[in-house]
Amino acid sequence: MLELLPKHNPNVDSAIGRVASVDSGLWWIILLRAYTRWTGDSLAESPNCQRAMHLILRLCFSEGCDTSPALLCADGCSMIDRRMGIYGYPIEIQSLFFMAMRCALSMLKQDSDADFVNHITKRIQALSCHLHSYYWLDFQRLNDIYRYKTEEYSQIALNKFNVIPESIPDWIFDFIPSHGGYFIGNVSPARMDFRWFFLGNFIAILSSLAAGEQAEAILYLVKERWEELIREMPLKICYPAMENQEWQIVTGYDPENSRWSYHNGGSWPVLLWLLVAVSVKLGRPHLARRAMELMERRLAKDEFPKYYNGCSMIDRRMEMPFPN
Repeated sequence: MLELLPKHNPNVDSAIGRVASVDSGLWWIILLRAYTRWTGDSLAESPNCQRAMHLILRLCFSEGCDTSPALLCADGCSMIDRRMGIYGYPIEIQSLFFMAMRCALSMLKQDSDADFVNHITKRIQALSCHLHSYYWLDFQRLNDIYRYKTEEYSQIALNKFNVIPESIPDWIFDFIPSHGGYFIGNVSPARMDFRWFFLGNFIAILSSLAAGEQAEAILYLVKERWEELIREMPLKICYPAMENQEWQIVTGYDPENSRWSYHNGGSWPVLLWLLVAVSVKLGRPHLARRAMELMERRLAKDEFPKYYNGCSMIDRRMEMPFPN
């Protein structure tokens, strides 16, 4: 999202660590769909918009060494624009990718390349199956991972990524409520990132990647873990925060991403729209209202900061002001 805001930088090709944004093109497709649905405008049917959707998705579909249905993403090329150990297949990018493909399918003209449309449909199905098989976590799934056997090579192997059960963090057992669940942050060979990422899980609900019981389980987790995920100012971008040696190694001693700050567990008011949208979609508007009341107490008084630091709620002013 932040990549869509104008930057006060004369060099338009610049990026943090020279890493280009992955999510901005996906957001463009999603916003185009929202605009056309709301206004009834035929903008999406214009040749330029049709061509742009083709170019964005063809880039995502381009062949290489990566054969996963998920979209490969480096550190620093999404809303989380500093190194936070998300290299691989972060849930935020996968949810946006899924939603962008669904939006594109509804806007591409009937006379579009049939093979291209068919490829989108198959990729949607493959990505959905992949995420539900390997990213979804609840108590039953946690028990399965806890009993994984390692180095299985057969076609019927359960532990396809050779995840060591001892790598399950202790905090996860207290974090997941009995009827809750969520999509974990990342999955790659020998590694599962069990962190909770707000954007990825709530986009999953809005896009219907998570539907029915799964969508209810995600919102139930937020309700049951309100103190950890919402607290005094909505909403924590991820949970839990990295600290000590883990923070030192993963972030490279990045002071901006110290414990409970910025992308390392900081509270981002801009994410409230997702909680509102999901609460309305699932018939729980009281949760959105509760979070709105928390925000109204502080936000204007603090001059609308970009994000808040940790439990002490020391605010951080926006690094770049919004355009007039």
